[in-house]
Amino acid sequence: MAAITAALVKELRERTGEGMMDCKKALEKAGGDIEKAIDDMRASGAIKAAKKAGNVAAEGAIAVKTDGKAAVLLEVNSQTDFLALQDDFKNFVAESLEEAFAQKLTDAAPLIASRESAREALVAKCGENVNIRRLVRVEGDVVGAYLHGNKIGAVVVLKGGDVELAKNIAMHVAASNPEFLDASEISAEAIEREKNVFLQLNADKIAGKPENIVENMINGRITKFKAEASLKEQAFVMNPEVKVGELAKKAGAEIVSFTYFKVGEGIEKPVDDFAAEVAAQVAAAKQ
Repeated sequence: MAAITAALVKELRERTGEGMMDCKKALEKAGGDIEKAIDDMRASGAIKAAKKAGNVAAEGAIAVKTDGKAAVLLEVNSQTDFLALQDDFKNFVAESLEEAFAQKLTDAAPLIASRESAREALVAKCGENVNIRRLVRVEGDVVGAYLHGNKIGAVVVLKGGDVELAKNIAMHVAASNPEFLDASEISAEAIEREKNVFLQLNADKIAGKPENIVENMINGRITKFKAEASLKEQAFVMNPEVKVGELAKKAGAEIVSFTYFKVGEGIEKPVDDFAAEVAAQVAAAKQ
């Protein structure tokens, strides 16, 4: 029988999403065999699926499918990155993506409803929460997509050009995550916010300088901000000598839109303090 170490309990907890004491009991029952413990916990997982639904799922995968004229970008979340690498989860994501693309879905709601039984079965089997979070479908003259591992996905729509160009620009979007398509789209509020941040960060440098010098410094920062924030003004990652907008124009294309997804973006992730949890459990056991 393997020793039931804190590290073994922690690994089982991360892989199943169960509580620490439940994991310890499962390991003791399985004689320290973590795979058997997982199988035993999964065998009773169906009755726990509802409980898992309340657990925060902030890991997972981004998936994308395109035919050159349309694309679907999909995010499916899990509680742990470990599950996102498993075949059961990958198959669920792939099947969901195929359905969304075939049905030409533009919103996640009908996909969530359609895939609920499959999702519940996966939750029961894997022991942690899984959610279809969001999807976007885009269509256009030319559509290209890029997937960076399973964590970041981007789709670009062009008027003119070809799929390879759209894919290369999508790769740039995945790497740089621009806020805007064009500098003209940057709101006055965003510019004012950037100005205020600049003034706060450079208060010491600005102090005592003539007003016109300060104004020039601010204008320089705003110009740089516009270049950094807008896709068309950014230096192309594959050739920094050319801007992305110029790259498209030289190829006889115009960038119509872009979409960027990153796993867990905007989800507040819980911070686990495993040592503190162990200490609390030990203290409770002594009472």
